[in-house]
Amino acid sequence: MEFLNGKRVLVTGACGTVGVELLRQLLTSSSYSPEEIIGIDNNESNLFFLDQEFLDDPRARFFVGDVRDIQGMRKRFEGIDVVFHTAALKHVILNERSPDEAVRTNVVGVQNVIDAALDNNVGRVIFTSSDKAVNPTSVMGTSKLMGERLMTAANSNKRNRSTVFASTRFGNVLGSSGSVFEIFKRQISQGGPLTLTDPEMTRFVMSISSAVRLVLNTAGLAKGGEVFITKMPVISIESLARVMTEVFAPVFGHDAETLSIEVIGSKPGEKLYEELMSDEETRRAIELEEYFVVLPAFRGIYHDIDYDYTSNVAGGVEKPYNSALEPRVSDEVLKSLLSEFELTGIRTEKPDSRYWPGDKEERS
Repeated sequence: MEFLNGKRVLVTGACGTVGVELLRQLLTSSSYSPEEIIGIDNNESNLFFLDQEFLDDPRARFFVGDVRDIQGMRKRFEGIDVVFHTAALKHVILNERSPDEAVRTNVVGVQNVIDAALDNNVGRVIFTSSDKAVNPTSVMGTSKLMGERLMTAANSNKRNRSTVFASTRFGNVLGSSGSVFEIFKRQISQGGPLTLTDPEMTRFVMSISSAVRLVLNTAGLAKGGEVFITKMPVISIESLARVMTEVFAPVFGHDAETLSIEVIGSKPGEKLYEELMSDEETRRAIELEEYFVVLPAFRGIYHDIDYDYTSNVAGGVEKPYNSALEPRVSDEVLKSLLSEFELTGIRTEKPDSRYWPGDKEERS
């Protein structure tokens, strides 16, 4: 992680699940020693509380901003070395209802980040994508796929600039805002029933801390134009419902035996399995110890980049990375994962500190 030492790092979508964890790891882990961390988000209220959380760290600065605003992005990217672009509209049904808004944020917003980075000769830009970008069935998935394509294409259009653009694609982050974990937990607290869409549904899962650590790692590995796919365990959603009932029912004062699981059917456009790498992508993929790396389809226009990584496991990949094709973990292993991910307790937030506007500026 030495490449981040002394660097100025900017995180878009700073108030989102991934954005917040990125900031926390960069500011609190001994593995990183950046000179400055800038967080940008259009959620003014959450940004205010995030600012308070890091009041005592002079490296952390926060600004209201929106990736739809190209002039604002150009201004904030001045002097920045590394950008982690996590800002996005991510809820499938809301994107379906407002596809124009999805395009403005998830497509035009990505291009704005690219243009601002090129204008300021930023060193690296890492885009956080989603499993829904693979064989997309929704506006949200299609917009994230387009974001990946724009990031890859940016490497062929940068002319004499040295900016490296890459994407990282991962599946479900257990415990993230709006995840099935949070829905099940809320239903258990209310005494059930737990609503299961389909007993055969499977998903890749990981913890937020692991997801962000791997995002940070890809920033150091990236050569330009790749899509990094994080390797993850596979769970059955039915197994998750069972295990969560066993773990959380006593915490909320309920008898696990009395909580029922109700099958309600899958939602429109919802897949029974999760795809992180398609069959077509396997033909241009490399396997590393913790990732698969999908190389650009049109290699001839990417400046003869040498995609040589020190942790190569295999020269090629033979099958798509699909949760239906991977072994599922047992209930006991899943229970251990929840404990490892620090998701088995009830989180209590410490009271926010208070300060007057301008305190931080006066301290620095």
